[in-house]
Amino acid sequence: MGKRSKTGVLKRLREVKKAEKAAHKREEMRERKEAGPEAPSRSSGGAALATEEDLAGYGFPVEGDEEAEEQ
Repeated sequence: MGKRSKTGVLKRLREVKKAEKAAHKREEMRERKEAGPEAPSRSSGGAALATEEDLAGYGFPVEGDEEAEEQ
């Protein structure tokens, strides 16, 4: 039986890794479709709504602050 070259083995390992990554992505996509739109993923790049606490931290006026200033 012949000896396999190192480059051939490395190429095969890259192909296997690429195939496993593609299979994993397909599995994640299938799971997201089954979960439905009510469970958005935070890593999907979608915009999340800021809470009043977040807005206050950035210096935006918050409803509670406006009421305190009027009194």
